[in-house]
Amino acid sequence: MAADLTTSPIDRQNILNNPEALDNIQEFLGITGMLYDGQYRFTTTQLSDFFDVSDRTIKRYVENHLQELEHNGYCVLRGVKLKQFKELFGHLIYQEVDLSSDRDTNVPIRKKLTDKQNLSKVNKLSLFNFRAFLNLAMILTDSERARSIRSAILDVVLDLVNKKLGGSVKYINQRDDEYLLAIVKEPKYRKEFTSALSRYLNMGNVKYKLYTDAIYQAIFKEKASEYKDLLQLDEKENARETMYAEVLKLIASFEIGIADEMKDEHNRIGRKLEPAELNALIHRFVNRRHWEPQLEDARVKMASRDYGFRDVVHKKLENYIDSISINDYQKFLGEQSKSLQEQIDENIEIFKRLKDR
Repeated sequence: MAADLTTSPIDRQNILNNPEALDNIQEFLGITGMLYDGQYRFTTTQLSDFFDVSDRTIKRYVENHLQELEHNGYCVLRGVKLKQFKELFGHLIYQEVDLSSDRDTNVPIRKKLTDKQNLSKVNKLSLFNFRAFLNLAMILTDSERARSIRSAILDVVLDLVNKKLGGSVKYINQRDDEYLLAIVKEPKYRKEFTSALSRYLNMGNVKYKLYTDAIYQAIFKEKASEYKDLLQLDEKENARETMYAEVLKLIASFEIGIADEMKDEHNRIGRKLEPAELNALIHRFVNRRHWEPQLEDARVKMASRDYGFRDVVHKKLENYIDSISINDYQKFLGEQSKSLQEQIDENIEIFKRLKDR
């Protein structure tokens, strides 16, 4: 991963959504804070001291990235929660209260007991959890220590992927337990489509490649050759073996749906379809509105996962790139994720039964 975390919100969120990476980063950095509500917390002044910048600088970054930081755990305590926090950590924090200003987060660490009267005047307190702390380190360009942490973050994430996958992400899609069932059923649906092309389309053998590409382009806007080039697949490698389960299922739906439409049209007109007629049929089929949610979902998952996991950008799907979800990290890299061979070994009897049908 050669991401510039200071400029890419998606790259930042891809790391912050990865629970195992966060655990590894926290262990590597050895940074803790005040344990409150199940998470380590840090005040603004603690972080200004840590990053060797002013409180004002921290506040400026919070203002400029408030929505992102709040999404990742930054919060402001008031009322009952603030009272609870003071009771727990009042002996660690204090504030030189300036009644003429609205400062609320200048709360440095202090080893001796605080002045309770000063502490009581604090009516709100900004806190960062560890996730928000890392988020701040990713965007803070004014600090040399933040720069070092960004470098460490990328090293830890790369090491995690190498340990999980041996450095190769080409077949990371196969760690999804839904992939195995999708790829086992794929030949059946593929055969229905190719049989329909053979029976109902008046065209030479080039039709199989041509109309496979037509389906791929309808779903993810690339021909098979373009897809294979992007993933750097060899000529003999099967592109579908690298596709996510959601994409495979949508391809199957298109193949059997178009096959049925071809059969119906053939029976209606009493002859084989000409290529122009099939092109028009596919255009109508693809543009039915009930496909929109599934197409959106498949494109977002394909574009986002390939960007985040494989460092591949599908230019024609660039607008669909989003951060990888926490569930996806657990699915593909979490403790419960398994290699394809492990899944086959566990489900061998099921697949024997499927084969015998």
